[in-house]
Amino acid sequence: MDRAASCRRAARDAVADVESSQLHDVITDTLEGASMTPGVLTLESAAAIDPTADLESIAHRAAGVQLIYEGLRLTRTLAHEEPWIVGGDGDADADADDEADLEILAADILVARGFYLLARTDAAGKAVRTVRAFGRDQSLRDQSDADVERLDANLERDVLELAVVTGAATVGATPTAELLALANEISDAAGVDFPPAEECIPALDSSETDATAHETVRSDRATSATDP
Repeated sequence: MDRAASCRRAARDAVADVESSQLHDVITDTLEGASMTPGVLTLESAAAIDPTADLESIAHRAAGVQLIYEGLRLTRTLAHEEPWIVGGDGDADADADDEADLEILAADILVARGFYLLARTDAAGKAVRTVRAFGRDQSLRDQSDADVERLDANLERDVLELAVVTGAATVGATPTAELLALANEISDAAGVDFPPAEECIPALDSSETDATAHETVRSDRATSATDP
């Protein structure tokens, strides 16, 4: 199974009913150009813990992680680039403002749909903490002595931890310490934004993660410096 393609397809399906056509196009364009690293790691984590898991049937959970990331990533980009034009003139400036408005709506929808897909799962709490941590980090970013690069990269770290928690939850387990360590290794290497999934996620199997019941860790542990 091409796990990246499966995640992208599930993510597209989750937003297929978005209207208007212009807003739908912004969302689908965002997903088409996205690295599927968060979604793929979700599936890989499930497979590492339970090699018999039907990954196609849980691809919508991976899509939930992916959508939350894409919405927050787009929000971060818009906040940093300040796309709205103040004091501009002409139709071109108005068009640019309209595009920025659509992108903000798209970001909100992506996060909301992601939450919907993870609702009533053991990963829901981690998803909430991820979004709260993102908001806090972006506020801290405005301080004069802020470590901007670290604060921005916390999103990638937290999202990959969410991916591991979600993947484990889909097979009724909690994430192993090895999988959480792998998530942190990937985020450290990536920094801000991810390369294509196949470039940064190694193939996993259950023997590599030692996923036994007494070696797992709780999914509500403080897995990141940005968690409350």
